[in-house]
Amino acid sequence: MKKMFLGICYLLFVQYLSAQISGKVTDASSAPIASATVELSNGLSTLTNENGAFEFGKVKPGNYTLHVTSIGFRAADRPVITGTPVEITLERLNLFLQPVEIKATRADDKAPFTKNNLSKKEIEKLNLGQDLPFILNQTPSVIVNSDAGNGVGYTGIRIRGSDASRTNVTLNGIPFNDAESQGTFFVNLPDFTSSVNSIQVQRGVGTSSNGASAFGATINLSTNETNTTPYAEINNTYGSFNTWKHTVKAGSGLINDHFTLDARVSKISSDGYIDRASSSLKSFYLSGAYLNKNTSIRLNVFSGSEKTYQAWNGIPEAKLRGNNDKLLEHYYNNLGTLYFTQRDSVNLFSSDPRKYNYFTYDNQTDNYQQDHYQLFVNHNFNERLAVNTAFFLTRGRGYYEDYKPVRSYSDYGLNDVIVGTDTIRETDLIQQQWLDNYFYGQIFSVQYKDDIGQLIVGGGWNRYDGKHFGNVNWAAQGGIPNGYRWYNTDAYKTDINAYVKYQIDLLGSLRAFADLQYRRVLYYIGGFKNNPDLFRRNTWDFINPKVGLSYSKNNYLAYASYSLGRKEPNRDDFEAGAGQQPKPEVLHDFELGAEKKTRDYNWAATLYYMSYKDQLVLTGKINDVGSYTRSNVPDSYRMGIELQGGVHCTNWFNIAANLTLSQNKIKDFTEYFDDYDNGGQKETPHGNTDIAFSPTAVGSAVLNFTPVNNLEIGLIGKYVSRQYLDNTSDKARSLDPYYVQDARIGYTLRKVLFKEIAITAQVNNVFDKKYTPNGYTYSYQYNQNVITENFYYPMAGTNFMIGLNVKL
Repeated sequence: MKKMFLGICYLLFVQYLSAQISGKVTDASSAPIASATVELSNGLSTLTNENGAFEFGKVKPGNYTLHVTSIGFRAADRPVITGTPVEITLERLNLFLQPVEIKATRADDKAPFTKNNLSKKEIEKLNLGQDLPFILNQTPSVIVNSDAGNGVGYTGIRIRGSDASRTNVTLNGIPFNDAESQGTFFVNLPDFTSSVNSIQVQRGVGTSSNGASAFGATINLSTNETNTTPYAEINNTYGSFNTWKHTVKAGSGLINDHFTLDARVSKISSDGYIDRASSSLKSFYLSGAYLNKNTSIRLNVFSGSEKTYQAWNGIPEAKLRGNNDKLLEHYYNNLGTLYFTQRDSVNLFSSDPRKYNYFTYDNQTDNYQQDHYQLFVNHNFNERLAVNTAFFLTRGRGYYEDYKPVRSYSDYGLNDVIVGTDTIRETDLIQQQWLDNYFYGQIFSVQYKDDIGQLIVGGGWNRYDGKHFGNVNWAAQGGIPNGYRWYNTDAYKTDINAYVKYQIDLLGSLRAFADLQYRRVLYYIGGFKNNPDLFRRNTWDFINPKVGLSYSKNNYLAYASYSLGRKEPNRDDFEAGAGQQPKPEVLHDFELGAEKKTRDYNWAATLYYMSYKDQLVLTGKINDVGSYTRSNVPDSYRMGIELQGGVHCTNWFNIAANLTLSQNKIKDFTEYFDDYDNGGQKETPHGNTDIAFSPTAVGSAVLNFTPVNNLEIGLIGKYVSRQYLDNTSDKARSLDPYYVQDARIGYTLRKVLFKEIAITAQVNNVFDKKYTPNGYTYSYQYNQNVITENFYYPMAGTNFMIGLNVKL
């Protein structure tokens, strides 16, 4: 108690002795430079206002160094003494430094759309080797999950309840979503965040972008900012479950005032929290640029490869509840007795049920490599007119290998095996299912601005050429040739889009925004794995308008917008009969928001209403090959309020938090389930129900303490209310609410042996909460009873990560 009292007295004493540092940033003509980044040597940072002014209030008296940067200017370092105003003049670089593609695809600060931006410094603080969704976990309305339970390997993200297949993701404005599933697999780009300079997350339909339509959110990642000064870094992380991250990155800065080169290599490995859910991930990033006053040319080449042990099946509810009889019944019903005679079933009863993994075959792995090539050309004709274009190629190839017990020869297009007088109809086997694809195209934009407005005309085209094939490598009973290929199907998809964006200042503080996008999609599917003779050819024409108004004055911003989004179904939706073919989805998105930002505090509130027509959801219906398929539901909606804010209470303590309260409903939902007693399916009407994986409350909060210079302590909390595994609103098919507390501590040494040494330690799930953010369910009738099978993907208990970052 005595030490605590003395500590409080010390902090109050420091607070009493606090001073301030203020100044102004200008160019050589004494014109103010707005939005310049000013970093204090104790770790604090701020931006200059429209008059070029900045201020650090309530800092400890003494001598400091300011590091000032702004796009288009050389960085500058200046010594400063508290209480003495300083004026800093930056030298202008007559080079084309700003990535134009960001302006084309992102919403600016005053655009009437709901958004959050993460800076390079914020990303660096969060990046300890976990996948990109976990970097975004504290942004509003976000829920993340991980197959391996610790954020390394296969991960997922939902924003406003919408999964990754409804989230448009671009890398420097170039589409990243898989063309067929429309999902985003960040495991294919391990540690990509170490090369990212900024991230913008738009919620709702947002502004027009390239690639798949945004139906829940847009995530735009940028790596193309120019580093004008040389740098070199070594980043290493070690954590629970034998998790390692090794990153080396370096940049040349400006060479002869025209050339830059940036490079990174990374390796991440982890055993995972779930049994055998290991990951071995490698990547590199290389970017070279030529710049002059009016033109920039940049080439990016980056690649990622992953080998992850499968943990896709999740954990049966019977396993988590300790009901071994129920568990055995499930596996006998689904796999047959051969499973238990051919394989060791000890794994079913391992000591820790939350770490259970059904897969025990040594090479039950997913293997994939993805290579990216991006070429950008930007040109300014004058101060008002600029153009940019980019060409890209994404090359993907890989497979996942499965041990499959009790498989019929007929399922693989083969005859039964005859041995003497015996007929063998089933066998255990090992198979590989391959993807081999090319995704290539071009994007462009033309930007014109005058004193009152800005016009952007842009668009692009892309083409996907994909091969799907499967090989059988081994069979226990023989009868299958070596390397036998049991399916081989192709798919082609062409996506063409064009958009016009115009914003104009009205009456000084009032701004109007209009955006019209046209998108044409042509999609050919040359058969499916389980139905190779089923061919699909579809063409869609979508027109997506967006309009909005924003008003800004005295640090306030208010906005209102309406956006229309239309989206095509994904590949799996088409493996159905002629009477079950899916229709495109339609979304009407209304956003109303207000925010205020000052040096000491900020707040924002957004009301949204997202009305869906023909949203595709799982209803329990099966397709022609007996697989569950999504069906269009006529009417559904999401509505809610998003609140966020932050307060700088003192120079050593600040708070940030966000909270989303929402209602997410399907009108007149009907469930279908298999009737094993009589054959076929039964249907049950449920009326108005909650949309799956759409909790009514999501919130997070961060408390940051800086008790002494260069030391930062953060307490991070996350709350998610109940989520339903399907669309029936049945509590027995749901994920329990959870609150998870993390803690982070970081200390930075500057100019001691190296330019900077930063040590970060993070403890995740401090209170060892047993929680599950993801799962799935299905039901069937058996012996006149409706039986529900739930499966879960639990997250790790208390675990840690320690990072050491050295800037040379």
